[in-house]
Amino acid sequence: MMTLTYRNILTSTEDQIGIVTLNRPTVLNALSHDLMDELVKALEEFDKDENIRVIILTGSERAFAAGADIKEMSDETTISIMNKDRFATWDRVRNIKKPIIAAVSGFALGGGCELVMTCDMIVASETAQFGQPEINIGVIPGAGGTQRLTRVVGKHKAMEIILTGRSITANEAHAMGLVNRVAPVELYLDEAKALAKEIAKKSPVAVKLAKEAILKAFDGSLVEGLEFERKNFYMLFSSEDQKEGMRAFLEKRQATFTGR
Repeated sequence: MMTLTYRNILTSTEDQIGIVTLNRPTVLNALSHDLMDELVKALEEFDKDENIRVIILTGSERAFAAGADIKEMSDETTISIMNKDRFATWDRVRNIKKPIIAAVSGFALGGGCELVMTCDMIVASETAQFGQPEINIGVIPGAGGTQRLTRVVGKHKAMEIILTGRSITANEAHAMGLVNRVAPVELYLDEAKALAKEIAKKSPVAVKLAKEAILKAFDGSLVEGLEFERKNFYMLFSSEDQKEGMRAFLEKRQATFTGR
């Protein structure tokens, strides 16, 4: 595999496992455009590497990823954010053929929670917190949150989580079926590696086709749902509430929403 140098992530290998670690500690691994570009490149490199059977995506003990980089988005308009089409990067994550296990500790909020849900399995530490708090800054999840979360936890739980913006614990997420396993914080990454090693022992082609077949169960309506969600996400950048919500976030004050 060609070795690439990254600024926002770290990569390593262990046996037949490729490990990608989000590495923007000063901003709790906020998902900037640069980070997402690097992440996709790393995932695609591991996907092409015949020595790699399974991929683990992780962050730090304090945060998997606390959300999108709001600073990058706060001044966008509906037209500007549509033209940039940053979600094309997220679609490339969805197209990775090898199984991806998210090893999550601390915050997995907003885009961080959405990134976790693009993975195929989730191992969480007892400190993990999952949530879609976009409603608090005047927008909605735009990278699959309304669609993937609803498919996993059902309409009523998804409504509560997304419309209140509140976080759920690792144990709550496990009870809802969002998380495969919960482990002590000092063991969660080892637990993810153990799961990865178990899968790495299986036939690579069978694993690949099994993943493809499982995802096919969701794909038809998921694509339509993602398109619908995306248009609504874009439209919110014409609202005063989006400007106020993101400005208040950056100014570290309480937002005042007007419904306009």
